Amino acid sequence: MSGTSIAISIFILYWFLVSILDRRGILEKYNISTFGPLPILMIRTTKGLKLLDILARPKFYWRVFANLGIWLMFVGMIAMFLVIALSDFALYTSFLNNNVPEPGKYNAARNILLIPGLNEFIPFTWGVIALIVTLVVHEFSHAILCRVEGIRVKSMGILLALVPIGGFAEPDEEQLFGKKEKPVEENELPLTASIDEIEEWERQEEQRKREIPLKVKEQKPALEPEKIATRTQRSRILAAGVMANFCVAFIALLLFFGPVLGAIAPLSDAMVLSVNESSPADLAGIREDMVITRIDDTNITNAMDVLYYLETVESGDIIQIHALEDGVVSVYEIEASELADGHINGVPIGGVVEESPAEAAGFEEGMTMIRLDDTEMQDVADFVNFMENSQANQTIRAELLPPANYTGALTENGTVVLDVKLAPHSIDSERGFLGVMYGMDGIVECPMLGVSLWMPQSKYYLEALKQIPSLLTGLAGWLILFGLPIYGFAGEGFRGFSGTIAQFYQPVGWAEPLGVGIFWIANTLLWIGWLNFYVGLFNCLPAVPLDGGHVFKDYTYSLVYRITGKEDVSARVSNSISATFSMLILFSFIFMIIGPFIGQWLK
Repeated sequence: MSGTSIAISIFILYWFLVSILDRRGILEKYNISTFGPLPILMIRTTKGLKLLDILARPKFYWRVFANLGIWLMFVGMIAMFLVIALSDFALYTSFLNNNVPEPGKYNAARNILLIPGLNEFIPFTWGVIALIVTLVVHEFSHAILCRVEGIRVKSMGILLALVPIGGFAEPDEEQLFGKKEKPVEENELPLTASIDEIEEWERQEEQRKREIPLKVKEQKPALEPEKIATRTQRSRILAAGVMANFCVAFIALLLFFGPVLGAIAPLSDAMVLSVNESSPADLAGIREDMVITRIDDTNITNAMDVLYYLETVESGDIIQIHALEDGVVSVYEIEASELADGHINGVPIGGVVEESPAEAAGFEEGMTMIRLDDTEMQDVADFVNFMENSQANQTIRAELLPPANYTGALTENGTVVLDVKLAPHSIDSERGFLGVMYGMDGIVECPMLGVSLWMPQSKYYLEALKQIPSLLTGLAGWLILFGLPIYGFAGEGFRGFSGTIAQFYQPVGWAEPLGVGIFWIANTLLWIGWLNFYVGLFNCLPAVPLDGGHVFKDYTYSLVYRITGKEDVSARVSNSISATFSMLILFSFIFMIIGPFIGQWLK
């Protein structure tokens, strides 16, 4: 039985037990209730309410904090509404152009919800930690501002779904939103009543009418009117949660992109992608996903270093390879072998740069470079050495093996010979630039060991992460930050330093004594920052029951009231506009989810 099946079985059993306890009134007895139809328990307590009063004492600063939150909420409201509108417009345009994207993980309903374990982009462990922090910060900020504005908080507590998933504070909703008008209950007479029942009903009605004036006289006037929040106070209370999420996101991401990323450095870009059966590496115990960090006394920073070192090794030599696996470096002794019969030396072309000299000369993806001028291309190291010693505007002759489907002219030896004039390199204008991507997707073959090595470019990836804060002055930076765990830099998604990606990095400086602990800190800060940022933006949407929806409704009322001066008109107009925006946003999300399915069905 798989772990997923066990987890689902446990959750179903938990749901069943919660349903039984709820129906029997046992949960209510201990001041516990369920959150809607879901098996999420709201465990309430009145302990800690005095702490809220203590935290709320600097009322002036909290009001400044919340007022700033209102402004940020409207900025986020506009930004999120534009994002949704542009997404809908792009999808609508794709229908017109008949190129609707296929349904995939990016528009799956499960990935819209920020629930770890359900959303496939959010790792469970770090996601749960971040979600708890996000909800606690959001709800308790509401509670503190309630006390600042004199609104009663009835209880606080935790949300439990097998494990704690957040906290909540329960304000007095009648004080916060005003009392809801309740319909007058009437003692209705059944349509099938008998004559005796009709007489009894008439007698009770007469008795009730005589008792009403007496009850009115007995009522004592209230000592003071019950507190009801003004629209400004309510906006502060609602905006406080969003503002707190943004503040926590700012602090967490500031630490992540600052001292934490600064304490992480690339280790090696030489990961074992595959091991040939019965090869020297296989016999020595080298396995897939290991990262080579050193050969003998030479440090290895990438797969090219491995090839450079093996040029000095002869068949039969014993070399010691230091390889990292699960944070532990082990040493493996390997006897270098001769190249197998039939092995073709050369550098496979994994891609050709557009408008480059290689493209103009006729280079194609899938070809293999076997000679440049008089230099044989034994491996990638030979190609790199040749290009580093080349000059701009130099004309070279390249001999290549064609791909299987090649239709061009061939020599007697079955190869392709092309003359190409090198262009100036973008970094060093005196050096030549050819315009080919060697290897296949960063994969380098190492036949002497019998392994394929992958170069993930960890150094450049880390540098790209560090550059994100400097890009936040423009829209592109915010889009990268917003979509980092989902899209990453090239659709790969960045979920933190965990799993395979952590193999390529090591702690340095102040974090060196922490070991892998620095990756735990980095992952926690990344997800706390991202989830708080995302939840804050989502709550800005002008859709009730979100915080932004209530604030939008209140400010719409105030605007209409200034124009008309009539409360009933202002209430009707604000309710209508708020409901319209709520439905538009709801249908926008539905359209983004089902649109690709409709598009594929119409094809």
